[in-house]
Amino acid sequence: PDEGLMACGEFGPGRLPEVERIGAALLQSLSRDSLAGPGHCAASALPLAGQKVILTAGPTVEALDPVRFISNRSSGKQGYAIAAALARLGAETVLVSGPTALAAPKGVTRIDVESAREMLAAVESQLPAAAFVAVAAVADWRPEQPQSLKIKKAADQGPPALSLVENPDILRHVAQAGPHRPRLVVGFAAETHDVEALATAKLARKGCDWIVANDVSGDVMGGERNEVAILSPSGIERLPPLHKDQVGEAIAQRIADALTQNLR
Repeated sequence: PDEGLMACGEFGPGRLPEVERIGAALLQSLSRDSLAGPGHCAASALPLAGQKVILTAGPTVEALDPVRFISNRSSGKQGYAIAAALARLGAETVLVSGPTALAAPKGVTRIDVESAREMLAAVESQLPAAAFVAVAAVADWRPEQPQSLKIKKAADQGPPALSLVENPDILRHVAQAGPHRPRLVVGFAAETHDVEALATAKLARKGCDWIVANDVSGDVMGGERNEVAILSPSGIERLPPLHKDQVGEAIAQRIADALTQNLR
């Protein structure tokens, strides 16, 4: 049971879990215990068993002062859905998450961070890994000098001038050739126009293996559905509009397929 305010007015364990949590628990149980069939070890049916996958999800937060910050509208839902799906396929899944209102998926290790620099440090601490999936909406810039005290508004002054500096490029950093580069590096491109063209350019610029492109000009950020295209040097695969959980399942399965082929 979940914990919270109940119909009787008391607070504690006894609430019916959300349907999504019940469904996720059932899928987790089926994946781990039932897919192998009678007389077989369940782990053998999990294509990502023994494989470590690191993901980033959610927004990053860049402080202006102790009470204000720069961020974006990312809810983390798509990244969390991919993490949950990877865990169901048996992966040792590490989710480096910016601030969200979401609970960590079952079977997933979550590392909470705020800024882009904290996110990069957390990702680096978890390498090496078989795959890295950069779903997080990382702030491109941060204030050059965050104030230690709250910036006050003065009647005789206008708004403060903000000096910004560029944040580290986590995806490009991880995708660089080296001993700790994952076998598969996947980035995301959240665009509001020219989605596939911009994603194609990003794929070449970042040095990653795939880019998952999606149009966020509507209610995708914070919403329940998404429509993505998976770009790789071999072409573009366009998925139809789906619930984010279904998108997560599709991407996780393609990651499993790619890693399995690499092991052959």
